[in-house]
Amino acid sequence: MKNLITLSFIIFTYFIHAQDFKGLDKSPMDMIEFPSSNKIINKLARVIYSRPQLKGRAISSLVSDGKVWRLGANESTELTLYSNMKLAETEITAGSYTLYAITSGNDITIIINKATHVWGAYSYDQNNDIARLTVPWEEDSSKTLEAFSMIFNETKSGFNIHLGWGKRRAVIPFAK
Repeated sequence: MKNLITLSFIIFTYFIHAQDFKGLDKSPMDMIEFPSSNKIINKLARVIYSRPQLKGRAISSLVSDGKVWRLGANESTELTLYSNMKLAETEITAGSYTLYAITSGNDITIIINKATHVWGAYSYDQNNDIARLTVPWEEDSSKTLEAFSMIFNETKSGFNIHLGWGKRRAVIPFAK
């Protein structure tokens, strides 16, 4: 009887704790798609990323110049291309990739890497890079973005991914 009571207590305790839900992430996950309309079935691209917040800190205290950054927070940023695209002169075949970046003063080097489903940039391996492009990481004093943000816009030859955080802005151009 004592064993039955103990077993019942353990099972009851397990089910009580199994009901505990995790709180919100400090850097919530977000997703953008291009085209963004839900009515369009044939998408060209999707990005899944987490959005770190500044919370009064400088970007440089969160992202070190010259070091590989996961281009977001938590899990590394995932880029899915649904058709072949070009980043500058590099052809990128349809598929899923990880986006990394290296900031350097007023430039940011965007890295497309074939490793997927990785956390942070801790396992980053340059041997898996398939494309790199350095673009301006400009200051825009018109608006400050508390959370790291990405959006798409259409171009004549494909689309751009716009990055924004604090007063910093960058554009990653993709062409068909």
